[in-house]
Amino acid sequence: MKIFCIGRNYVEHAKELGNAVPSEPVIFMKPKNALLGSRAPFYYPAFSNELHYEAELVLSVSKNGKYIPQKHAYKYVNQITLGIDFTARDIQNELKAKGLPWEKAKAWDNSAVIGKWQPLTADTLKSNINFTLEKNEEKVQDGNSTDMIFPFDALIANISEYFSLNIGDLIFTGTPAGTGECSVGDILKGFLNNEKMFEVEIK
Repeated sequence: MKIFCIGRNYVEHAKELGNAVPSEPVIFMKPKNALLGSRAPFYYPAFSNELHYEAELVLSVSKNGKYIPQKHAYKYVNQITLGIDFTARDIQNELKAKGLPWEKAKAWDNSAVIGKWQPLTADTLKSNINFTLEKNEEKVQDGNSTDMIFPFDALIANISEYFSLNIGDLIFTGTPAGTGECSVGDILKGFLNNEKMFEVEIK
């Protein structure tokens, strides 16, 4: 299983971090062991002093493919959920300042959370999918799939130009504005079209 992640896929999020709005998808990856088990606790990483949440729509790949045309992209995913791409922002900023890769800030063990899965159809892919993240019962992120710079089908096609997509792979599709810091004791809840997908306590 591979975990593909898309950076800067919402204009306002790119701006809030002082990044340029990309002209093509920004792709990075997390390893399989970055995925937090469904019953596993999430622990604040000891190497960071600035842990940020980033809520994202996540697609599940259901068919093997390579060089997938955008018009056929919907055939290669069959489930959707909401997840969190946890980021050690202090580590990321240090690495970016040195022009180094982001893996230590993004891809450590248990840094990717996913919620329960919902079936995904071609019509759903083209619809407005709303999602929100709450921290301690306060809404901190509010996103909609129509605000993505690169929609689902464009992401699938672009990723498949460089990497084979295989059954079971995950695609984190980017986070909207509102990312921020979380601390030990915080409780994060993710909602997809008002249905709760996950609840995570920072330990």
